[in-house]
Amino acid sequence: MATSRYTFTPRIMGRSRMATSAASSKIYDAVMKGRIGFTPVVLKGGQRIDHIAGATYGSASLWWVIAAASGIGWGMQLPAGTILRVPKKLGDVMLLIR
Repeated sequence: MATSRYTFTPRIMGRSRMATSAASSKIYDAVMKGRIGFTPVVLKGGQRIDHIAGATYGSASLWWVIAAASGIGWGMQLPAGTILRVPKKLGDVMLLIR
């Protein structure tokens, strides 16, 4: 029997909802409608989205927040030149997906 990719994923802020496609679409919609402020970041060669998350939020495991806000899916390795939308306030994202 296969193990789910989310088996060992920590819960968000102690709640029961994990980083799901439903949460992802809520984050993306809020960013695109201006309800969540973001900083655009252009990836350079060798950079990964989890490294950006670690530097921005203090935890590489929050890479999915940037992926959701950027509408890029769940890829960790993206080509140089990819424009990411990095939410400025992680708290705004967490309130949105409660």
